[in-house]
Amino acid sequence: MVENLELSIGKRIKNYRKKLGFTIRDLASHCGLSANAISLIERGENSPTISSLKRLSVALGISLNELLEEEDNNPIVYIKNCQGMRMKHPKFEIESLGYGMPNQQLEPYCVTVRSGVDTSSRVISHPGQEFVYCLSGEIDYFIGGQQYKMKEGDSLLFDALSPHGWCNPNPEEVRLLLVFQSLDDAHLAHQRHVEVGLLD
Repeated sequence: MVENLELSIGKRIKNYRKKLGFTIRDLASHCGLSANAISLIERGENSPTISSLKRLSVALGISLNELLEEEDNNPIVYIKNCQGMRMKHPKFEIESLGYGMPNQQLEPYCVTVRSGVDTSSRVISHPGQEFVYCLSGEIDYFIGGQQYKMKEGDSLLFDALSPHGWCNPNPEEVRLLLVFQSLDDAHLAHQRHVEVGLLD
């Protein structure tokens, strides 16, 4: 199923590229990926990360959801263990647990936060609601100026317009289940969290 999804996404990228009259090299210059990487993605021979797909969608002038939506509008998304699209960074790792549903408004992720990562000084705010469940480890979550010390089994549900961030001062990694909800842009929350995580 994952292979079929990758092939489907690759074909969609190729179709949108051709509609714009772009060569693979044209698209590469617009999104910052190599022409070889784009070629492999279009043929379904390389599993693209969420970051790569975001770059491609911006370069093609479409939403990320348009690349991920299944053409048959299947209302069920089934992803096998460890087969969701991943974004890896020295500070964190994000695995998407569900993507491609038509008119998708919920975005579930498994997030691994490395030791020492602190975004509390660069708080995030975005429309919609956010749910956080601590799968393992301990982390400090900050929402609207209040601190919540989360341990395994603890959860938070809040209005994501409240400025929020987190800090992992512990030597161990922390694994979180994050679910974003937004009626305006289903991918804005994910984008804001990734951006603040990449800043120093």
